[in-house]
Formats: sequence, structure tokens, C-alpha cells
Amino acid sequence: MTELTSLTIAEARDKLASKEIKAVDLTQAYLDAIASANGALNAYIAVTDEKALSMAKASDERLAAGKGGALEGIPLGIKDLFATEGVHTQACSHILDGFKPKYESTVTQNLWDDGAVMLGKLNMDEFAMGSSNETSYYGPVINPWRAEGSNQQLVPGGSSGGSAAAVAAHLCAGATATDTGGSIRQPAAFTGTVGIKPTYGRCSRWGTVAFASSLDQAGPIARDVCDAAILLKSMASVDAKDTTSVDLPVPDYEASLGQSLKGMKIGIPKEYRVDGMPEEIEKLWQQGIAWLKDAGAEIVDITLPHTKYALPAYYIVAPAEASSNLARYDGVRYGLRVDGKDITDMYEKTRAAGFGKEVKRRIMIGTYVLSAGYYDAYYLQAQKVRTLIKRDFEEVFHAGVDAILTPATPSSAFGVADENLAADPVAMYLNDIFTVTVNMAGLPGIAVPAGLDRKGLPLGLQLIGKPFEEETLFKTAHVIEQAAGRFSPAKWW
Repeated sequence: MTELTSLTIAEARDKLASKEIKAVDLTQAYLDAIASANGALNAYIAVTDEKALSMAKASDERLAAGKGGALEGIPLGIKDLFATEGVHTQACSHILDGFKPKYESTVTQNLWDDGAVMLGKLNMDEFAMGSSNETSYYGPVINPWRAEGSNQQLVPGGSSGGSAAAVAAHLCAGATATDTGGSIRQPAAFTGTVGIKPTYGRCSRWGTVAFASSLDQAGPIARDVCDAAILLKSMASVDAKDTTSVDLPVPDYEASLGQSLKGMKIGIPKEYRVDGMPEEIEKLWQQGIAWLKDAGAEIVDITLPHTKYALPAYYIVAPAEASSNLARYDGVRYGLRVDGKDITDMYEKTRAAGFGKEVKRRIMIGTYVLSAGYYDAYYLQAQKVRTLIKRDFEEVFHAGVDAILTPATPSSAFGVADENLAADPVAMYLNDIFTVTVNMAGLPGIAVPAGLDRKGLPLGLQLIGKPFEEETLFKTAHVIEQAAGRFSPAKWW
């Protein structure tokens, strides 16, 4: 039944609607694929076989009655950051051991309301802190891609590495993910998949474990631009339980695909040409420019002068918010508890045992920059820089630019346990160099596969758009996808 798992969401949706295939058979095909591949890839940390088949059976009944929803019978993987009622939700952290919420996140509820089927929970960097999916308590996710002629295990990117790897390896039709500084777009670029971080406020954050509340945003990772458009339509909504969600109608994103780019202005920021950037990335960028020009878009050079401060400012703002958000994990109400001689000792021992190294590092950075005497020097300054970064984008868009084209990552996927990166957290943080500005400004950004490097590994391009103009990103990304073609890893698992 492996051919069922090769169907895109759009293809499966049509076949389910025309009764060519059954949701139960499609779901079983994915469960079989997970059973045979997950040992090698470690993409899923919990597989909900019984729940999946029961949801699929209900989908078949609704389809038979002509009452199918927009995602009826489509099997999805869910990042372990989204609360799923009665199912493992631990942000891949030891400190949330055994936690199974009594409620459902708004994003996943929207998907189930549209008929989607849950296959299980996907691996991720602990509390979404990481760019390689190596900080997970459940061990690293392995990228389904390998360099030509090499057996070296590669990272799928992070923090949504499980989502990207599962989509690339056909272990789900699509997946939910989150992006705080590039955690959808970087793994999508590393795995040859499509990932969109919508505008801040487009999807509800309610029921999603918080990392940095002013930066976190949910979005989909999918096999192609069309599938990403279908998923975002279902995930997005206003939500009374999340005051940062925005009350704007959710467009039919799929309808924007295939529209002409004539008259569009695409900005090319000179600040994204960073020192030491591989020639292949520059070449890919030029290729993307040529494709958009051929499609009728006008290419203009732009400047985003405060880009160079984005990464340091991000690594003050995000840890500060994390230190505040993660204070709630104390061993008192749920999750791990390590007994101590008094309550303070219990807190200290629980947090020391429960949090991994990277999470502890960020909590300590965040606590430091928020402390008396340093708040003004660091956190306040970073917020001012953030305002300037946002203003850079506003000025460019005000001057008539419709979207901005940049590389998605500074390289292709690197090796698991890369010694240079393991020893130097700052080198790992540099993976987010092209993506963090988008979160700092609250803008939408999409990563789309655009080519392979000389080792045969996928590389992605990023498009950045105006607030709530995801349709522009979808139609532009679709042009790149049509020109570049689709990429799949050679199966070794």
C-alpha cells in the first residue's frame, strides 16, 4: 500500500471525495510506513494507532454521507508542542514527563473539525529551542536525505525537525509546526519540503506550549505549496482564548496558486549577502531571481539596514520570554517532580533534572537580561532594535515592494553531532540568520525547495511578505516550485 502514502493532500482529498480510496486504508498505509521507518528516523515520539483508525472510520462515514470536511480523512502528524487531549504533549522535555492534557489546542481542534486524522506526535527540539532537532529528550531526528555516496546521518533542522522529516519521508500527508525564529522554514529547507510561518496572529497560540510568546507562530510543513495552502486555511482562525490572534477572514489560499506575477515588485535585500556564504546559495538566489523575472515580476534592490542586529537582538528577546514562560515548570502541578528537603530544594532539583542543556542555557541568558541593572542595557535595547527592524520592512513595503526574496538557510543540512556546532552554540544560532528578522517583525515567510547542492542535498529560498498577505507568498512560491520541480530523498530507511 506504499503508493497511497505518495499522494499529496490535494490528490488524496480528491480520491477520498470520489470514493476511489478509503480513509481507513490511507491511514493504515501511513501507520505501516511509520512502523517500518520510525526506528531509523525517530520522527514520531508517540503513534496514536487506535485513535487514527477510529478517526479515519468516522471520516469514511461522513464521506459516504456526503458530509466531508475540507481535510476529511487526511492523516497528519502533530508537533509535540500542540496540546492534544489525552495524548502525550511534552514539548520533548523530561520536565513534562507523563503530561497528557485534558484539552485540545485551537489549531489541532480546527484540523479535527475539518476531518483530519491524527497519526501521532512528532519529535522536536526541547521547548522548540534548537536548529537541528538534537536537543530533544527523545534523541535526534534523522533527516531522510543523505549526501550522494555518503551514509552520514544529517539533521533535519529544528525545532520542527520531526515534522519536516515525517513529511519528506512520507510518514504523514502533512504536519503542524511552529516558528519562533525559523523553526518551520529552516527544517523545510533542509528536507526539501514547503514550510510557511504565517503573520503573527494568523493562527491561535492557545494550547501551544509557549517558548517566546511575542515571536511564536504555528504553521504547516507540507510536500508542496498547494498542500501548505490547504493546511494553513484549516489551521488559521481568530480565537477568543488568544488575544493576539487577529479577527480577519481567512482567505482560500489555494485559489491564489497559478495567478500571474505581472506587475509585482520583488525586493532583493543586499544585507542578506553574508560573509562566508557558500557560492551555491548565491547561485540559487540568482536562479530564483531569474525565475521570478521570467514570470513577469519586477526585481528591485532594497536595503534592510538593521538586519545585522537581528540575530543578537533575537537572542535577547527570545530567551527573556522563555525564562518567563518556563518558570511555570516547577514540579508542583504536573510533569516531573524530584523530591527535596524543602520546596525550594524540590524546585531546584526538578528543574535541574528536567530541563536539557540548551533550555537551561537560554533560561539563564533570559533571566540575566531581565535582571535588575541589565534590563535597560540588554532587553530594552533589543526591543528598540526590534522596532527598527520592523520599520525597515514597513518602509520597503510602503515603497511598493510586494514580497522579498532571500535564501532560507546559509547551507544545506549538516551532520548529526557536528563537533564544531556542538561545541559552539553561537555557530548553531547562525543557522537562523535569514529567518529571525521575519519573527521580529511579525511578518509571514515561506520556504520553498529551489534546488540541490553539489552533494545532492536540498536548498530552499525564502519569500517574505506583508502582514496577512500570505496569498502573495503562496502564488510567488508556486512559481518557484513550478520552475524548480519537486525533490524527494532516495529511500534508505
